[in-house]
Amino acid sequence: MDKSITVNGARVHYTDNGSGSPIVLMHGWGCNTTTLASIEKVALETHRVINIDFPGHGKSPEPPAVWGVEEYTRVLEEIVKAENLSKPSLLGHSFGGRVGILYASRHDDVDKLILVDAAGIKPKRPLKYYFKVYSFKLMKRWLYLTLGRKEAENRLNALRSKAGSSDYANATPKMRAILSKVVNEDLKSVMPEIKASTLLIWGENDTATPIGDARYMESHIPGAGLVSFPGCGHYSFLDNPVQFSAVLRSFLKS
Repeated sequence: MDKSITVNGARVHYTDNGSGSPIVLMHGWGCNTTTLASIEKVALETHRVINIDFPGHGKSPEPPAVWGVEEYTRVLEEIVKAENLSKPSLLGHSFGGRVGILYASRHDDVDKLILVDAAGIKPKRPLKYYFKVYSFKLMKRWLYLTLGRKEAENRLNALRSKAGSSDYANATPKMRAILSKVVNEDLKSVMPEIKASTLLIWGENDTATPIGDARYMESHIPGAGLVSFPGCGHYSFLDNPVQFSAVLRSFLKS
C-alpha cells in the first residue's frame, strides 16, 4: 500500500505491506524503495514492512532545504510515530544505514538493527583530495567573476560530470549539496549508544563503504555481529542474494 507523510515541508512516500512485527527498510543514495525489493520479499514472510523513499529519491520530491542526516532521521521518527510502530526493526543500506545508526542511538525501543554495506564513518581522504576540492572552489569563484553565473554553472556542471562520482554527477544542485553534507558527517560518536541487537552484512570487496568500516562498527556497537561475503561489493544483497536472504531470514526469526 502506498502512503505519504509531510515532514519539515517535505512530502515523503513510503509503502506499507504485510503483517507482524514492523521492520523499516531504508535505501541507499540514488536508490529508492524498489532497490530493496528482494529484501522486502524476505522480510514480508514474517514482518510488516515499511519501505521509505527518502526525500529526493523515488516518489519523494526533494526537501525544501539542504538536509543532513538529522533531518532524514526525523523522517523516520515521524513515520514510526504516525504508524504507531512498536519496537520496530530497522534495515539500512548505505545512506539508509546512517539514518538507522542515528535513530537507534537515541531510541531504546529498536528491536533489531541491520546495517547493510552501511555508511556512517567519514571516509579518510588523501592530501590530493583536498587539493582538488580547494582548486575547484578557486576555479568556481574565478568563473563566476569572469563568465557570469549562468555560463559559469554550465562549465562547472561539465567538470562535475567528469570528475565527480556518478551519484554526485547525476544529482541536482540541491541534492549535490545534501550528498556533500551527509558524506562528511561522522557517526562514530553515537555508535556506542546503540542498544538494539545489531547485525552487519557486508561485501568484502565494497569500495564505497569498505569492510574496515564494518569492522569498526562491529567493535564499537555493543554486541554487534558481522557477516561478510567474499567477492561481493557495495550491493551485497544483489551480489549474493541466496546467502544474504538466508542470513537475513535467520536474524529476523532469532
